[in-house]
Amino acid sequence: MAGGGENSRSVRRQVPLLLLFSLYGQIASEHIHYSIPEEMEKGSIVGNLAKDLRLNNREIGNGNLHILSLGKKQYFTLSAENGNLYVRERIDREELCGQTAICSINFEVVVESPMNIFHVTVEIQDINDHAPRFVNGDIKLEISESSLKGTTFLLGQAEDPDLGVNSLQNYNLSTNQYFILEVRERKDGKKYAVLVLNKQLDRESEGSFQLILTALDGGKPAKTGTAKIWITVIDANDNPPVFTQKVYTVKLKENAPKGSSVVQVKATDRDKGSYAQISYNFSNIPEIAHQKFYLDPQEGTITLKEALDFEEIEEYAMAVEARDGGGLVAQCNVEISLLDENDNAPEVILASLSSPIPEDSAVGTLVALINVNDRDSGDNGKITCDIQHTLPFKMVSASNNYYKLLTDAPLDRERTPEYNITVTATDKGNPPLSTYKTITLQISDINDNCPAFEKPYYTAYVPENNPSGSSIFRVKASDPDVDQNAQITYSIRNSITEGLPLSSFLSINSETGTIYAQRSFDYEQVREFQVEVRAEDGGSPRLSSNATVRVCILDQNDQSPQILYPSQGVEGSSLFEMVPRSAEEGYLVTKVVAVDADSGHNAWLSYYLLQATEPGLFSIGSHTGEIRTSRAFLERDAVKQKLIILVKDNGQPPLSATVSLNLVFAENFQEALPEISHQPSDSEYQSDLQFFLVLGLSFDLLLIPPDSDSGHSHEDSAIREPQIPAVFCSCSPFKQHGHFPTKL
Repeated sequence: MAGGGENSRSVRRQVPLLLLFSLYGQIASEHIHYSIPEEMEKGSIVGNLAKDLRLNNREIGNGNLHILSLGKKQYFTLSAENGNLYVRERIDREELCGQTAICSINFEVVVESPMNIFHVTVEIQDINDHAPRFVNGDIKLEISESSLKGTTFLLGQAEDPDLGVNSLQNYNLSTNQYFILEVRERKDGKKYAVLVLNKQLDRESEGSFQLILTALDGGKPAKTGTAKIWITVIDANDNPPVFTQKVYTVKLKENAPKGSSVVQVKATDRDKGSYAQISYNFSNIPEIAHQKFYLDPQEGTITLKEALDFEEIEEYAMAVEARDGGGLVAQCNVEISLLDENDNAPEVILASLSSPIPEDSAVGTLVALINVNDRDSGDNGKITCDIQHTLPFKMVSASNNYYKLLTDAPLDRERTPEYNITVTATDKGNPPLSTYKTITLQISDINDNCPAFEKPYYTAYVPENNPSGSSIFRVKASDPDVDQNAQITYSIRNSITEGLPLSSFLSINSETGTIYAQRSFDYEQVREFQVEVRAEDGGSPRLSSNATVRVCILDQNDQSPQILYPSQGVEGSSLFEMVPRSAEEGYLVTKVVAVDADSGHNAWLSYYLLQATEPGLFSIGSHTGEIRTSRAFLERDAVKQKLIILVKDNGQPPLSATVSLNLVFAENFQEALPEISHQPSDSEYQSDLQFFLVLGLSFDLLLIPPDSDSGHSHEDSAIREPQIPAVFCSCSPFKQHGHFPTKL
């Protein structure tokens, strides 16, 4: 146990604001975190909770601030005078949390008026108040004098309930001429000692001797525990026992019955007679594990002595020693992992209840605070909390296993003065376990009924080009009051849409709730907008409610397709696509690209070949716009071909656009140039022809001749495309096989 000096260490306070939520101003939640060392004296101050929560004297006076008691053990007290949080009784971290890495105490503090709940976590820090201890006391070893150098002997581990550096860190062995010490670590992180023979023994010269094994923790100052090792040297036994496995790993259900077989360890010995007779015993096992498990010394079978509980301990690690009749031993480790079973039903605790509540309580008003817990882990410990869905309430998950029961709809005391709300907490085990708790809630009368819309959100669909002044939708609200209090008037709340006041788009009949369009809508300019409608009764004071109407403009087919490619040239010019004479059936010539500003079916485009110089020579994909050859080019076919393509949308009625395309069959630009240049013989035509003749000569100069010294093969030169300057041609989206569209 730590002395007063350690208890008087300074308290580290951490007060981060982890969670802040507020439902209609009726409840707020903050998470306050403190950190203190264990073993603090009763009455020690943890922190000024009122100051850390920024509460004033009125909020903490008259017993208004107190710790929420849920039947759990209370380790702290709260002063109602100054808001200080004090230690109520001595806290032993090892007793509270065992070997859990993070040890904390969670509780809730409530301010009654207005109701606020604050979550407080006090982390208990470990101090070095335990020294390492060898559970089995002194160690006795019988070692054959024929044991070879390097033979190991398990010494076991000491236990230290402290954590971190305060826990067991190392072992030391007293100075001797025969043995050295190795410190090893188990799967669970705990360290144990192994004695290694460094010099062969001689029973005749020294038949027995004693060593001291010291276990040290990492505290400052460090604490130690010691054990004596009594070594007896015996005559030679040639073969030690050998386990079939170094480590036996077992997964065991926590609900395994007493007497169940857990695992059987097995060792063999090549000797004969008494030297081959093996007995088994635990050589290094924690006390709690020794209470739970039994090892048959003859068979090596480990059986269950007491019921297991996953919620208390999840894993057990132990060492088993096999000893033959000559005193030679072997060791193995047994690691048992428990599998959680869904053997704990959820616990439901009503932490706080506001009853009665007024019938005009806003949606989201806090009714009750409910705490749920499940001692199982994994899915077995995950809880969902719910109530009857027919009630005007809902459950909302909060922090630290808390649920809030909130109003989910307006209440009416004249219709239902009392509710019996059954809270169902169900875990996710298989099969799941459930717990039920019924809450009785009284409703107090308030004479106020607001107009209520049929639903808070509406959607109205209006086709574009609608007549100005036509009705497009109707909203309706009802009021259970009578006479003047039930006379409802409707209005549209002013706002700005598309830079214009909403009144320029819509109007509403104040008596019927019918909404009218003030203008004709254009889908391509405005596709949707929202309007907030208010219903107000004639009572005093006036009560009102709002609903949102989303107005969606429906597209009409009022936009014709627009052809992006091939683009039409300036007046008097034509667009040519060059097609190789050797093109086979299915050759992709080009692609017609078109768009439609409409949407949906109105923007679905189809492509048709209306006219062709040579029918049957070309085809067009009805959905892709791809123009392909339907057969190979024949000598009788005209070199120049003209196609007229129709692009039509899917509207009703459909709209369309056409485009013409000139094609020239040629293997290269020089071959195509005379055909492209063949125009009516006038001076302007002659000038254009001379221009393209010069252009053709320029292309010849741009071709790269084959060069045997350049490292390129003749084949590379043969397939190289002419380097055509971009200023002389316009590029198609489907340039391939060396053909270029050319505009004249």
